[in-house]
Amino acid sequence: MQKKWRKVWSLFMYGKLKNTVYLLLIIQLIVLLTGGCAKRVTDGEQVSPDQKIVIKFSHVVAENTPKGLAAERFASLVQQRTRGRVEVQVFPNSTLYADGEEMQALQSGAVQIIAPATSKLGDLYPGWQALDLPYAFKNLDEVHRAMDGPVGQKLAKSLDSKGFMVLAYWDNGFKQLTNNVRPITSPGDLKGLSFRVMINSPVLREQFNLFGATPVPMPFNDVYQGIERNLVHGQENTISNLYTKGFYRVQSYMTISDHGYMGYAVMVNKAYWYSLPEDIRRVMEETMAEVTRWERAKAAEMNETYLKQLKDSDNLTITELTPEQKEAWEAAFKPLYASFAGDIGLELINELQKHN
Repeated sequence: MQKKWRKVWSLFMYGKLKNTVYLLLIIQLIVLLTGGCAKRVTDGEQVSPDQKIVIKFSHVVAENTPKGLAAERFASLVQQRTRGRVEVQVFPNSTLYADGEEMQALQSGAVQIIAPATSKLGDLYPGWQALDLPYAFKNLDEVHRAMDGPVGQKLAKSLDSKGFMVLAYWDNGFKQLTNNVRPITSPGDLKGLSFRVMINSPVLREQFNLFGATPVPMPFNDVYQGIERNLVHGQENTISNLYTKGFYRVQSYMTISDHGYMGYAVMVNKAYWYSLPEDIRRVMEETMAEVTRWERAKAAEMNETYLKQLKDSDNLTITELTPEQKEAWEAAFKPLYASFAGDIGLELINELQKHN
């Protein structure tokens, strides 16, 4: 190192650096020599490709929904907290897999995390249909007590034999009705109308059949075009989905009925999950619990905000059911509980109703 410095100094002292160009070259040389002597700084977040764990998180809704935002937040926090060892890649809007394809993709290992609506899990275990029963919950506190307690635990355990594991339950909110034909104030107003329903849910189909309406199972990403092309008169959905997917632009009437809850089960392939290092699983579990609290609060906030915006728009005529009208709706839908008691199981229905 000393020899290198002496050479630079001798060039300067003997006048061999005659102009600014030479001086700049010497300055650059000094910087390079100094850098070579310094201790190399390493980036703790740079992980070699063979060390990095890449996890694909696929879902079917927009990025600016509660689920979409929570998935991105989870990905960001996990990458930070594992110092780059884990990269969660989020694929929203059915960019990888649509409704009806996600479960197979998770089972085959094509993706590592999905967050389907609980309505889509009835094919795996009939008990999941309990969450689709109209007016099963009166508010989100009841939802959270059920899903964080015995109901959620029982439903999660039901997936063990299928090789799936539930990491968390996320909110979307309560569903409202929209259509293009008329205002709906009573269940009888459903007669003669057709409504898109989620796939794999007999309860959702029967709730419309009960009042002479026609249910049309349809993947979520096809709903906008289905309404626009008059394949269905209407649909049921949460406020955040109505707003972020633009359904309100192609519908004329909305009823604030709060008739059903929509939530998500954040799921992984169980064998894959336990193949991960224990410290990685611990970080992801802690982060998922934190993000779940955040997601639930965000869902409630977004539904409230978007409802105000829908009320301020000229696209929809909005009907809000009174408490007395909601009680009448709840009574009208009660026969579904008896109809599905055999499939769902009285024990689970009774456990659900403890939270009412």
